[in-house]
Amino acid sequence: MKKLLSVFYLTIAAALFFGTSAQTLKTGTTSAQILKLNVGPRAIGMGGAFTSVANDITSFYWNPGGSASIESNEAYFNHNSLYLDLNYDFAAVASNISGFGTVGAFVSVLSSEDMLVRTVEQPEGTGEFFNYGSIVVGLNYSRYLTENFSIGFNAKYINESIWHMSATGFAIDVGTLYRIQVLNELRIAASVSNFGTKMQMSGRDAIVNFPTGSGGDNLVNADLEMDKFDLPLLFRFGISADVIKENTSRLTLAVDAIHPNDHTEYLNTGLEYAWNEIIYLRAGYNSLFERDSEKGLTLGFGLNYRIVDMIKVKLDYAYQDFGRLKDVQYFSIGVNF
Repeated sequence: MKKLLSVFYLTIAAALFFGTSAQTLKTGTTSAQILKLNVGPRAIGMGGAFTSVANDITSFYWNPGGSASIESNEAYFNHNSLYLDLNYDFAAVASNISGFGTVGAFVSVLSSEDMLVRTVEQPEGTGEFFNYGSIVVGLNYSRYLTENFSIGFNAKYINESIWHMSATGFAIDVGTLYRIQVLNELRIAASVSNFGTKMQMSGRDAIVNFPTGSGGDNLVNADLEMDKFDLPLLFRFGISADVIKENTSRLTLAVDAIHPNDHTEYLNTGLEYAWNEIIYLRAGYNSLFERDSEKGLTLGFGLNYRIVDMIKVKLDYAYQDFGRLKDVQYFSIGVNF
């Protein structure tokens, strides 16, 4: 197990730091951008440095191996109004089964407001409307293989649609998390997200009519074949530590290195201060060193409140600076029961 773990981490580290030092940027060449939208105000408030911190239901997105830390049942929902009139929703449920591990399910939905159909001949609109939408439905399984080492997997169905066209794909995620009892607790983690099929648009908007014959009076239908695009593959490697861990206070520092298949590598950094594991303050910086990034400072806070012995409510908020795009604010609610 130690040898396999060492090989896994070395492979991820090599891919992160040496894989594309001279790569040509492939921005805009991957499909299903919903897979790159960060999940959860807690993680976002920490600048996205969450791969090795992941220990709640949002681990499904950041590191599926982290969900092994869920000890009972958990349900979660967040709705966000993003830039450019986009709406993003994420919902998940998970349960820990004694002796088996953690199982869960999640769904992500990205949608746009209705937009006018415009053409060269009718730039003000044809009177028709269209919209864009994406949905991801996934299942998660994770467990501890040893007292300090957990591993997890996601299986995902992905669908994108725009007007009368749609594309479908499938992907898997794999993540691990290793805890070392030094500096209160040092955590090392790695994950691979969105390893799967290519996606290809198809539908009636790809059908065109070609005039034939001497007078062009006959029409022949032709079905245009759309190109296939890779999913946005992400390699994450994270390290975090509880630099302060006392009776009432905890301060966690974290850093993640991310290697995407369609852009430059970057770092996420963040911290979380907890008082009695009830009130949380967070700050971070997202996409440090990424070329042409519009992301930056993140801030957040959270509240965990136990209503009765078996039910605890989690409320989280985060703010993220998107540069020339508008700032985005995130809210979520979760229940442990």
